[in-house]
Amino acid sequence: PKAPTSGIHNNHTTMISAFRRPASLASKTLLQPTWGATGVRTLASLPHRRMVARGKKVTQVTPKAPVSRDVACALPLSVHEMDNDSLVTLSALEDFDARVEVLKRHIMATDGINYAEAEEKFKEIQSFNSQGLFFLVVPYQVGIAASLTAALASFPLCFHLGTVDWFNKHYVTTDVPPPEDLETWLEVGSWSWNWMEPPLGQISFVLLCLQFSRSQIQNLGIRPFTSSMKHRRAQRLIDAYPAYNSKVLADYSKAAGLSGGSMF
Repeated sequence: PKAPTSGIHNNHTTMISAFRRPASLASKTLLQPTWGATGVRTLASLPHRRMVARGKKVTQVTPKAPVSRDVACALPLSVHEMDNDSLVTLSALEDFDARVEVLKRHIMATDGINYAEAEEKFKEIQSFNSQGLFFLVVPYQVGIAASLTAALASFPLCFHLGTVDWFNKHYVTTDVPPPEDLETWLEVGSWSWNWMEPPLGQISFVLLCLQFSRSQIQNLGIRPFTSSMKHRRAQRLIDAYPAYNSKVLADYSKAAGLSGGSMF
């Protein structure tokens, strides 16, 4: 008997259909890497050349129109003109002005008052936050004055002959070199460095060790003096104004400097 051929024909047709390109892709051009004008293999140049060869019109990308005047006029120039989302973002980035504006708007929402009245309430909170800072600021002021005085005094104590000779007579009492060895300021510095080097080197080493210990304290999560003091001040502000959000008050208090303004 003759073998049936319908099944073979159907299988053959199915195999051909499987390798045939779908109709939806018949009009699409496959991207093949080609060499561009700069010697770099590109994919975008081949479709462009094929479209030109087939007489098809190539659509050029129209550049974006410049910014309109209305968009430029809507640009916020200060935190007072920003929306709430932008203010919250800047506040999270520790921007002091943004935190002040967030606190003012929070006062408006909580007390149901206008912006002018919220500013008066903010001044009251600002004044309370700045109370008791005099004695806390004294150690910083002493440190600033001492460091600047030592920095300026180190130059005449090392290179000025009259100052070096006076310091030697009262505190060092070492032998004075002959006049021919003290004719220039560098020779004076070479003489004074015999007793200036030990204290300057020791002070530098102590400061280096203090800086290293401070970094390790921060790695342990222990607050140094300034951070601990600002944390206590923020907690005092929260206790004094319980009607307002504690995080908003704490963010403002920690961002405010010890002089009452921004610390950044």
